[in-house]
Amino acid sequence: MTIRPTDRALASLVAGAIATVIGASPALAQSGMNTTSLQHEVVLDGLDSPWDMAFLDDGTMLFTEKCDGLSVRMPDGTVNALLGMSGSEGYASAAEDLVCEGQAGMMGVAIDPDFSDNRRIYVYSTSEKSDPRTNRLMRLVVNEDFTDVSERADIVEDVPYKVEASDHPFGGPGAHNGGRVRFGPDGALWLTTGDNHNPEIPQSPTMMGSKVLRLDTDGNAHQDNTPPEDFDTRTYTYGHRNVQGIAFHPSTGTPIVAEHGPWHSDEITVLQNGGNGGWDPRDNMAERGDCPDGYCGYMPNQSEGMNRYERASFMPMTDFETYPDAMPPIWTNNGWSQGMSAAAFLEGEQWGDWDGALAVSLMGIGFGGTPIGQRIDVIELDEEISVVEVTEMTLPMQSGRFRALVLGPDGSLYTAMEEGSIHKLTPGG
Repeated sequence: MTIRPTDRALASLVAGAIATVIGASPALAQSGMNTTSLQHEVVLDGLDSPWDMAFLDDGTMLFTEKCDGLSVRMPDGTVNALLGMSGSEGYASAAEDLVCEGQAGMMGVAIDPDFSDNRRIYVYSTSEKSDPRTNRLMRLVVNEDFTDVSERADIVEDVPYKVEASDHPFGGPGAHNGGRVRFGPDGALWLTTGDNHNPEIPQSPTMMGSKVLRLDTDGNAHQDNTPPEDFDTRTYTYGHRNVQGIAFHPSTGTPIVAEHGPWHSDEITVLQNGGNGGWDPRDNMAERGDCPDGYCGYMPNQSEGMNRYERASFMPMTDFETYPDAMPPIWTNNGWSQGMSAAAFLEGEQWGDWDGALAVSLMGIGFGGTPIGQRIDVIELDEEISVVEVTEMTLPMQSGRFRALVLGPDGSLYTAMEEGSIHKLTPGG
């Protein structure tokens, strides 16, 4: 969707009028022309909810399927099933404690920068090893011929999990786990987590949901983390809702996250060490009163459509009134919530004017009059990491629920669609 000039002007007027209410600068409307033609290739099809991918330099691709497990696609196209979850078949190894439910299951995957020496990879998954369940970050070793994994070490065991259903949209067990795992240019291991529809988690100093964690490869806190006093030292930032995208600026290494909004305001945020995302869905906060099951995250009128700016005023994604020093988003998807998921920087001269731009994927919700919005947006940034222009990619295939984005070693953009496929998008005629 590209907003027409008349719509853009109206959107700017409306956003400007409510900017002081929602505590953020007016969102940029989508604009610009898509001058990059894309070649398209289906890399894999017939998958079960693919969630994430990670590449070696030779094109070897690890990928996860939410309810099945971890596999690898070799450069010649051969696929080896490595680590299966409870109930999965055909995998070289099985981990019966790994389960999927609702939004939860096997999610993010990352490859150690020293993989050629240590053969290590990292996978985030829901586990029944604890009672109640938790989400865990596991370290595994891949054998020489990429046919199996071993030496599992659970280096983060305590990311909370939603065990019981609650009175909310998407309120079943397993909601809001975050789940993206990435190595930053500093060599640190980063993990994003979610709030589980638990109102206490986002501002909690000890519960490891609603956080962005920066770790070493043993799961310990990175030595340069500076969270507030009394916070778990693994915390890089806190006060998030459900971060599923993290990418690092190609020039500065600055971490930037993409985050689901609550019926309004998907957010792109530049992280600050020790910063607060400003999400606080507790009832009786900010004069809201009581909310269903103590969680105000979809209020007011959580099951009915309403003006997104009015909703943002009542339950802001970033509550500057309560937390005036909260990290400000640089883009809020024009105030819409459309399931913003992954983020990846486009790099290389093959991308033309988009070299250095941030690509973000959206899965589409369509609630209460919201446009479905299943698309990939390209966000051009200036030297201050402010948004200059946002352009929707003209895709050479049918849109869907774009769950993951990864820039491959060949300079192409790879995307996993929840409907069951992984695609390769290459710039050029």
